[in-house]
Amino acid sequence: MTSRPLTIGILEGDDIGHEIVPAAVEVAKAAAERFGVAIDWRPLPIGRRALDTHGATLPKGTLETLATLDGWILGPIGHRAYPKAPEAINPHPILRKSFDLYANVRPTRSYPDIGCLHQGVDLIIVRENNEGFQPDRNMLMGSGEFRPNDDLTLSVRVITRKASYRVAKAALELARQRRKHMTFVHKDTVFKLGCGMFVEECRRAAAEYPDVLVDDVIVDTFAMRLVRDPQNFDVVVTTNMFGDILSDEAAGIVGGLGMAPGLCIGAGRVAMAQATHGSAPDIAGRGIANPYAMIESTRMLLEWLGNDRGIPQAVQAAQSISRSVTAALADPASRTGDIRGTGNTASMTAAIVRGIQAG
Repeated sequence: MTSRPLTIGILEGDDIGHEIVPAAVEVAKAAAERFGVAIDWRPLPIGRRALDTHGATLPKGTLETLATLDGWILGPIGHRAYPKAPEAINPHPILRKSFDLYANVRPTRSYPDIGCLHQGVDLIIVRENNEGFQPDRNMLMGSGEFRPNDDLTLSVRVITRKASYRVAKAALELARQRRKHMTFVHKDTVFKLGCGMFVEECRRAAAEYPDVLVDDVIVDTFAMRLVRDPQNFDVVVTTNMFGDILSDEAAGIVGGLGMAPGLCIGAGRVAMAQATHGSAPDIAGRGIANPYAMIESTRMLLEWLGNDRGIPQAVQAAQSISRSVTAALADPASRTGDIRGTGNTASMTAAIVRGIQAG
């Protein structure tokens, strides 16, 4: 066993989160047990159920407890369905800002026979997470969108040197661990100051990594190339909104949003596993949600914690999950219907757990 248990929070979120987060925890527990990784799991209230039971979507004590943990798993948040009330906030921006989780790491990988548009895809989009056009991220107080009169709406995009430089550094570190190729995506032909600053900082960071091949692509060209030749990319870094859109496009070429995991990392020594899809209320409770994105996000968290804390067993556990996921996806009876399978959430989870236990 590891000398000190890792402490990991469990925040199920909303709708299908109550199905796929337990699936991810079950898989992680199986891998941790097999490789002797001690984990202290901490379930915490969040989302609509927390509003109903604790009076707020982010109850008092949840944020404070998270500050004591190594990381946590966050299920999808269905904030659009929350009532318009002060206590019914979207908790995700608060989590991201409170822990300065500035880099959203979103892998895209193709698997055989599940409906991918391309085979041989293995790339990561690193999305800046704390500024940009999103109005909940670019102001300390107030909103980045405002309407002076009924016929005019203004939106502000915030780009800073600090945020651009550090997200580029995060992408370069990932590239160094992979195929040593990093592409930064921008539109400095039009946004000469905003994207121009992002480009300047990407180049400044790249100068510190002479072993990494660095190039850049204009965002609309990249969107086209992502459809045509995604195999030519390794690690991609871009600004917030561009990254949000492009990572959904990337998921579309490998089977859909059920295949879109993510890990939020930042300045501190904590990380948040968060699948990038929504809470899918239309299929909640039916047991058919694809757990891949949540399981893979949790695998990424284990791997990140293992590397950061110097726990090789956690890295081995993550590698075991990866092998078992690949095997489960190869069996149509295990995988869910959205990826050409005849199984469901439970069958896919069980197949992955069996693979881990069998070694």
